[in-house]
Amino acid sequence: MRPSYWLSFAFVSALLNQPSSVLAQTDEEDLAMVYGDKPTISIATGSQQSLRRAPAVATVITAQDIAATGATDLDEVLEAVPGLHVSRTNTYNTSLYLIRGIFAQNNPQTLMLLNGIPVTTMFVGNKGNIWGGYPVEHIERIEIIRGPGSALYGADAYSGVINIITKNAVDISGTQAGVRAGSFNTRDAWVQHGGKMGEADVAFYLRAGRTDGFDRTIAADAQTRNDRLFGTHASLAPGPVNTGYDAIDGNLDIGYGKWRWRAGYKLRDDVGTGAGVASALDPVGKEKSARITSDLSWNDSQFAKDWSVGATASYMNYQQRMPTALQLLPPGAVLPAGAFPNGMIGAPETAERQVRLFAFAVYSGFEGHNWRFGAGHDDLNMYDTSELRNFNYTMSGVPVPLSAITDFSNTTPFIMPQRRKVDYLYAQDEWNFAKDWTLTSGVRHDRYSDSGSTTNPRLALVWDVQLDVTAKLLYGRAFRAPAFVELYSINNPVSQGNPRLRPETIDTLEAAVSWQASRDVLVNLSVFHYAMQNIIRLVPQSTLGTGSVYQNMGDQTGQGLELEAAWDVNRSFRLSGNLAHQRSIDENTGQDAGYAPHNHLYGRADWRFASGWMFSGQVNYVANRKRAAGDTRPPVPDYTTMDLTLRTEQRKNSWSFAASVRNLFNADAREPSLAPGTSIPNDLPMAPRTLYVQAMYQM
Repeated sequence: MRPSYWLSFAFVSALLNQPSSVLAQTDEEDLAMVYGDKPTISIATGSQQSLRRAPAVATVITAQDIAATGATDLDEVLEAVPGLHVSRTNTYNTSLYLIRGIFAQNNPQTLMLLNGIPVTTMFVGNKGNIWGGYPVEHIERIEIIRGPGSALYGADAYSGVINIITKNAVDISGTQAGVRAGSFNTRDAWVQHGGKMGEADVAFYLRAGRTDGFDRTIAADAQTRNDRLFGTHASLAPGPVNTGYDAIDGNLDIGYGKWRWRAGYKLRDDVGTGAGVASALDPVGKEKSARITSDLSWNDSQFAKDWSVGATASYMNYQQRMPTALQLLPPGAVLPAGAFPNGMIGAPETAERQVRLFAFAVYSGFEGHNWRFGAGHDDLNMYDTSELRNFNYTMSGVPVPLSAITDFSNTTPFIMPQRRKVDYLYAQDEWNFAKDWTLTSGVRHDRYSDSGSTTNPRLALVWDVQLDVTAKLLYGRAFRAPAFVELYSINNPVSQGNPRLRPETIDTLEAAVSWQASRDVLVNLSVFHYAMQNIIRLVPQSTLGTGSVYQNMGDQTGQGLELEAAWDVNRSFRLSGNLAHQRSIDENTGQDAGYAPHNHLYGRADWRFASGWMFSGQVNYVANRKRAAGDTRPPVPDYTTMDLTLRTEQRKNSWSFAASVRNLFNADAREPSLAPGTSIPNDLPMAPRTLYVQAMYQM
């Protein structure tokens, strides 16, 4: 880590250790009330604890925070997290959650949990490429860890962990119905209810929505390049991106004594292809994803003296289907092996079934210690794959046109069905070895049926320097398991799988200080350094002609700092914001790793200017994004967006209203297209100015 980061941390630590005037004026009991941490977090250790003392660098976003910002989708919420930037892919305009500069095309390094259970799809190792957004009305809180989490959560808790916690019966407490309409023919309607049914607590949520999606222009695409090479005029660029979709979301939550059952459904239909799955505009291709989830948990906090125990069984079925075949290249395209008068067409489909079993026990019988043990088994089965296409490949990887669309599902599909089984054990100890000092240590061992075993430790030292200052020193190792596409891709010489891949690993060292400067001011500072090894990348293989094979061929180091602050100016006005800076180096080239912003600034103001009214504004500044090695284009342009929201407070048996404008000044915000940049040279345009209004009734 650069000396300047350590000097900054040492300076702030010294400043924070100065005697506080508040300490001199208030006794210890009063201070505990003033600085008693209202935010709590569970994903740092598996048990609920105060955010400030949690052994992790973490953020908690509440339902009240979400409402104040005017966010209607998870992506808008997460952009406000320090050290996290929401980027995009050209395919389906899918969001990428870049934490601390760690970027990959499918973003498998960020683990997303829904009520503590992974939503990872095995095919590409992320939350699903056909994501289509996530609504926020039924979210009670979001917990985010920046940094490794594999000692508790295993695979893919690599750069960070995002845990979405949905509302239960108590959180909703009644019935709420809402409607919303906005730009690009966007419409949503939802209803949620929470209450009692006999002795059971019951909550449900149902939402339906659709959008045509924004239509900003792509000036040139991959077919533009092909037209120059082969003298054709097939490209649809300049032309708009295709970002619309239809959505249905449903959740059911039933609690009875020590038992809790949740079920969910997430459908995304007629999902547009963004800038095209092959980086060529496709206005007709549509995809569909359907996700069914269910989990049953049992928890007993007083199972026996000094013991609490629990267990969870979960199920997920995820399918990606093609209601309309994808147009990889437009009609009239020509490649070296021939012409595609109807366009180059493909329809790959997958279906996954996941069963996860998990049990834990917590023992607090040793003075000063809190032991947690866990064990689990995952059965992850991509049980169905199929593919239609109007082309085949030569041995050198050149697509050859076919006279008709052909079903290759049982002969030469892009991948065959695959199954992975994982067994794991972990142990963790929270040791309060002296007054105001806690050492959290843990280790987890995972055994994979297809990619070997891995062991990942963590250490976290937390010191309550004084009642208004907490300091942390953290170390953790994490891993990312190879995705099925990286292990088992076949019949696509452009990107061949490699069954010998090993997991990617990362070692991270962090230091953090939290300072409650006064009753109304909170300041947090963290610095970090990480080293990534065995990064999985596509590597050209001369023995396979023009094709490439996935290999463990990369290392990357990164360092940076994150500063955040909140000031309650008075009962009616609150200011908050954060600044993140990072620098990541690809050790193979010695150049910047690319794509992620070096500097990210976010600021927000909330003003309750009249009884029951709130006005909120936020500014987001994304800057200094370098190109990756091999990309000679200038750096990705910086951008600044501003959002404004006016809303009334939600009250029982009454209507509440909201209106919001996003990207008020219509900034030309763009996310980077991948190196070398010849497919989409002018990067990926993001949404222009958008407006919405909504009305809700609470019963």
